[in-house]
Amino acid sequence: MNVDTISDFLAEQRDQAPEELQPLVLEFETLWERKLWHQLTNLLLDFFNNPGSAPQRLQFYKVFILKFADKINQLKLVDLALKAATQCRDNQERLSFLEAVVKKVDDEDSQDAYVFATIAVARVKLDLSDLDGARKDLDTAERILDNFDSVESVVHAAFYDTNANYFQAKSDSGSYYKNALLYLACIDVKSLSVEEQRQRAYNLAIAALVSSSIYNFGELLLHPILDALTIDDRHKWLHQLLFAFNRGDLAAYDLLASHISSDPLLAQHTRQLREKIYLAALTEAVFRRPPHDRAMSFSTIANETKVHPDEIEHLIMKALSLDLLRGTIDQVDEVAHINWVQPKVLDMKQIENMRQRLQEWDSSVDKLGNWIEGVGQDVWA
Repeated sequence: MNVDTISDFLAEQRDQAPEELQPLVLEFETLWERKLWHQLTNLLLDFFNNPGSAPQRLQFYKVFILKFADKINQLKLVDLALKAATQCRDNQERLSFLEAVVKKVDDEDSQDAYVFATIAVARVKLDLSDLDGARKDLDTAERILDNFDSVESVVHAAFYDTNANYFQAKSDSGSYYKNALLYLACIDVKSLSVEEQRQRAYNLAIAALVSSSIYNFGELLLHPILDALTIDDRHKWLHQLLFAFNRGDLAAYDLLASHISSDPLLAQHTRQLREKIYLAALTEAVFRRPPHDRAMSFSTIANETKVHPDEIEHLIMKALSLDLLRGTIDQVDEVAHINWVQPKVLDMKQIENMRQRLQEWDSSVDKLGNWIEGVGQDVWA
């Protein structure tokens, strides 16, 4: 676009802007002339955050903002550039635009902005299915982030979200789960739309279930994002399924199993899900027992988990190898001696079971005290 002066450009843009945004454009010129860069930057962010500014963002960035780009906060410069990039014609144009932004902020004093822009480039490469290129950019960003003492949460959020998208594209459910939760830790969940909350909760739940490295869903079960699955009836079953796994509830699993085929990824992992619920049933059976009564025969475990007797030893060894349980196996007498079970989040039913155990313990302590008092009367005297 050919303009003689910044004033001409701003006058033209003011005329094109929606009526409610015209006062902001008018103020831009005043702040520009007075060289009040901080105030101008914040006002530009207000302008760019308004949906009505969308058609003008690219022109504002290229013609106006780049005139004083070196004088403003570089992280905010990248923020403005990212908002402008949404108006590029396609991903290829967006990639070229953002790569130029990366070069613009590649300075020793603005490494946070450089990381922020590099992550944005990685995100576009993911959209273009360039997974190797995205991984290279994310690794570069991570190396720099690891050397920061502190950085704006928006940068960390962008990194974890893009990293999660990368691992989702690579079908690495465990890494996706970890990074998606870290992203949610960097933001206010309420800032997400209801539909985005629901989609993220759904993806996290599926990842937790199908991952071969996740057997404890505690962090997800405690996260408010999971409530999004209960908003409508479509996905309540998934919410219930997670809690069924958490408490090792085989009956609830069998009732909900008909829904598994509705999700292609779950359907592909039917056998693995069955093994997971058996392991959950085993750890729950151990957890319900008091610490002094955790020597369990194979037949008892078979009865508790509904696993075929011939497969019990393999099940216990699997639980030990995953560090869900600790103990030993007596193969001759077919007894598992368990001395530790991995802690987990408890639902109300499990809390009630623990309350009953505490009452039983309290009662046994009272009985022991009465017995000692009765047999030791002469000693006490």
